Amino acid sequence: MDWIYITGIRCYGYVGYLPEEQVLGQWFEVDLILGVDLTRAGTSDNIQDTSDYRQAIAMVKAQIATAKFALIERLAEVIAQDILTLDKIQQVRVRLTKPTAPIPDFGGKITIDITRYS
Repeated sequence: MDWIYITGIRCYGYVGYLPEEQVLGQWFEVDLILGVDLTRAGTSDNIQDTSDYRQAIAMVKAQIATAKFALIERLAEVIAQDILTLDKIQQVRVRLTKPTAPIPDFGGKITIDITRYS
């Protein structure tokens, strides 16, 4: 299995358990690892022989911008399932981060990390 790493996808969305998260929104960050056989693309130099990762980035941004879930676990799952519909993707790892979780006296980040297979 070969891997395409896409890091630092950043988008504003309205996912969260607290009502104010669903109204005011917040930033989310996503890193993807796409499992795909890159053998043919590596020799052909033809984009049709790989997975066009621009589509994956667009899917992530669209999901974050439009999703209305209470849990970021659900958002990560939906992103993973969307990515698996792309041509040639056999596996995806989604790392979804909430950089400024509204938790009193907590300055860290919350990250959900899931791996799914086609």
